[in-house]
Amino acid sequence: MAAKSLHVGWIGIGKMGKPMSRRVLKNGMPVTVYEPLAQNRASVVAEGAEMALSIPDLAAAADVIALTIPNDAVLESLAFAPEGLVASMRPGQILLEMSTVSPAISARIAEALADRDVSYLRAPVSGSTATATSGQLSVMVSGPEAAFQKVLPILGAFSTRQFHVGTAEEARYLKLVLNALVGATSALVGEALTLGRKGGLDDETMLDVIGQSAVASPLIAYKRDLLVSRNFDPAFTVEQMMKDFDLILEAARSDHVPMSLAAAVRQQYEAAFATGHGQDDFFVLVEICERLAGLSAHPDREDGRLDRKVGNR
Repeated sequence: MAAKSLHVGWIGIGKMGKPMSRRVLKNGMPVTVYEPLAQNRASVVAEGAEMALSIPDLAAAADVIALTIPNDAVLESLAFAPEGLVASMRPGQILLEMSTVSPAISARIAEALADRDVSYLRAPVSGSTATATSGQLSVMVSGPEAAFQKVLPILGAFSTRQFHVGTAEEARYLKLVLNALVGATSALVGEALTLGRKGGLDDETMLDVIGQSAVASPLIAYKRDLLVSRNFDPAFTVEQMMKDFDLILEAARSDHVPMSLAAAVRQQYEAAFATGHGQDDFFVLVEICERLAGLSAHPDREDGRLDRKVGNR
C-alpha cells in the first residue's frame, strides 16, 4: 500500500485535532472523521473530509485511526464501548493515539488490541495550536517499528520531528516528563520575575537578558510577549495543566518515584484554579506569584499589568 493511499480515520476534532487533521487532508490523504459536535467537524468536512456516524463505520473506512481526545475517561469509553475501537478494528489496522493520557489506560488498550492483531502506536505530540496549524509539532512515538514507519507520512503532515522511543509505554512517560518540565517552568519563572520586580527590574529587561543567558529556553521565548503584555489568553489552560500534573503524579505514585517539587507545582495550579484562573494560560502563575508578594495592578495602567505597591522595598 502506497503511503499516500492511507485512509485516515480521525476521532476528536477539537483545538489540536482540527488543525492536525486539516494538514493531513492538505497533504493528499483521505480523511474520515468521527466527531459528535457538528461545529467542530464542520470546517474539516467543508475542506473534503468524509463523516462517519459511528466508530464501526469509521473502522470500516480507515486504514489508520488517529485520536486526539481530552483524557483517560474519553479514551476508555471510545476503546471499550460495545461498538468501540477494540470491538470494531480489524487485523492489520493501526490505532494512532496522540493524546496525553496515563500509561495505565494506554497499557490496557495495548493488551486488548494485541489480541485483535491491531498495531497500537502511542504518539503524544508536543506543541501548541499554533505549531499544529503550521505543521511544526514534535511527536514522540512508541509501539511497533513497522507501524511507525507506515504512518510517517501522516505524522509528517503536522510535525517536523518524529521520535520513535520504544515499543511499549515509553512515549507516554516521555510526554509526562516534558509536561512536568513545562508546567514547573511557569512556577519558577513566576517566582524569579517577581523577585526581580521587587528589585526594581521590569519584565522586558529581565526577559531580554534571560533570552541571551545560559537559562534561555524556547518555551520562555515563546511566552515572552504574553509575559510582557500580561495577556493570558490560553494556548494551554491552567485546568489542562492540572489534568496533566494529575497524570504525572499518579504515574509517579504507581512507580514509587518521589516527586515533591511536582506536587508543590500542582498545588500552585490548584490555587490558580480556585481564584478563577482555570481557563487562563498556565503562565498566569507569574501574576499569582506577584500578588502573593504584594504587587498589584497600577491604577493608571489600562493593560492590567502589575506594579509594586508603595512601601514595597
